[in-house]
Amino acid sequence: MFSKEEKIQKLFFYWLLSSLILVFLIIIIGGFTRLTNSGLSIVEWELFKGIFPPTNAKTWDLYFEKYKTIPQYKLLNFNMTLDEFKIIFFWEYIHRMFARLIGLFFLLPLIFFYFSKKINKNYIKTCILVFLLISFQGFIGWYMVKSGLVHNTTVSHYRLALHLSIAIIIISTIFWMLKNINNKKEKLFFKFSKDYLPYQFLLIIFFLQIIFGAFVSGLDAGMIYQTWPLMGNTYLPDDILLVNFESYIDFNNRSLIQFYHRNLAYFIIIYVIFLIIFIYKNRIKNLFKPTLYLFLILFLQIFLGIFTLLSGLNIFLASAHQISSVLLIFSALNLYFFKVK
Repeated sequence: MFSKEEKIQKLFFYWLLSSLILVFLIIIIGGFTRLTNSGLSIVEWELFKGIFPPTNAKTWDLYFEKYKTIPQYKLLNFNMTLDEFKIIFFWEYIHRMFARLIGLFFLLPLIFFYFSKKINKNYIKTCILVFLLISFQGFIGWYMVKSGLVHNTTVSHYRLALHLSIAIIIISTIFWMLKNINNKKEKLFFKFSKDYLPYQFLLIIFFLQIIFGAFVSGLDAGMIYQTWPLMGNTYLPDDILLVNFESYIDFNNRSLIQFYHRNLAYFIIIYVIFLIIFIYKNRIKNLFKPTLYLFLILFLQIFLGIFTLLSGLNIFLASAHQISSVLLIFSALNLYFFKVK
């Protein structure tokens, strides 16, 4: 028989696991929302309303008329019918409702675990931080949507990258806690030494690549060069003019962003190969299995990235590419976890 304390601790673990799955699902939903250009279909924040979707013709017309006032409709979707609008509306509606669900699902049990006094205080502190990030994420989501309502036909790719980055931080934090609980450890993530640096650097470049991926998505940069391994007929696209420092950091240049995204992927491949060689050469046996997971998911990510491009940005391949990027983060965290003492 389990004691009351053991039951609460087990419940805490499964609550965190469920939270991880929910955050993972909303990243998928958010990806589809972006890929279907649905994010601007609801032009108001509706923090305390909009719980229920439109149920009659009058309400649907009201939402549709509001959508007609923004540049995306006027410049891109001016031929859209009400039935077509309903499709993009429901993607954004589901995205927002799922976000509300996650907020409540995380807050209410957290209050219970806090007052139970049965959970490690460090875990509770981390969970409070996660809840604050979840709450902040709601604000950032609306901050992102606002960027596409007045002068642009889509959201700012910088704000999109920020929105995705916070989601990655949230899910990574929960994943690290689950690893600690499952292995009965209290390993610190921010533990710096020269032995850990190669694994921390791997996480940094993965995170940077996710940001560039968000830039590619936000700018629709994948639409302009759909060839591989060359960009058109050349390695460096011929529509890029690199004449000064500013031209190298022009993150509004779609060709340059796709070029950086591709080449950072090449760098990651080379870095991971060297890391694998280092691990096996030094016979760090407890990292053999995590390294294999990392390599397999990286191979999948590369495969999906190339075929997403060659397919003309097939929506399902593009979504799978985004999903595998989260799995790649998990695999890098898993490798780092077994390195940290």
